[in-house]
Amino acid sequence: MSDLTSAQVLQNRLSYQGSKFSFHVDRIKLPNGITGEYSYIKHPGAGMAVPVTADGKFVLVKQYRFAIQRYLLEFPAGTLEVGEDHGLTIRREIEEETGYSASQWQYLGGFYICPGYSDEIIHAYLAQGLTKLENPPAQDEDEEIEVVLMTRQEIENLLRSQSADTSLDAKSITAFYLAIQALP
Repeated sequence: MSDLTSAQVLQNRLSYQGSKFSFHVDRIKLPNGITGEYSYIKHPGAGMAVPVTADGKFVLVKQYRFAIQRYLLEFPAGTLEVGEDHGLTIRREIEEETGYSASQWQYLGGFYICPGYSDEIIHAYLAQGLTKLENPPAQDEDEEIEVVLMTRQEIENLLRSQSADTSLDAKSITAFYLAIQALP
């Protein structure tokens, strides 16, 4: 198998520049000599947390996602600001989205979300030692979020049923399984 890191970009074309990502169409010559056009989303990355309360409940957010026109349950997450460390991103996002802060953080790892069309990597953390904030920061104007507390068993039951009404997204499922391996 060829080393794809030696692929040669013949032409890079920015097709769209959004507020959080850009869309590119590149003409690439692969190491095997084949030339083709590849489109992808360039993303700054993200941080996410799996917050767990002292009594073992997982803190999720129920959020409307326009692209699929339905609500999803997710663990709190946010896009990195330019030059921002993913640990800082998620500390800010957990407070904005859930109204909790955490005193204990454990890095669970980073993983690519959709490498077939995006370079986005998300960095997951286990957040414990939660404190409910008296005056949490305001949520972003473009987000409609409801905080939901669930036990491990409730999440596992939801994953088995995959209800049409509410389900978890792939990044949250991945982070959930990483977190339960790290929990005592």
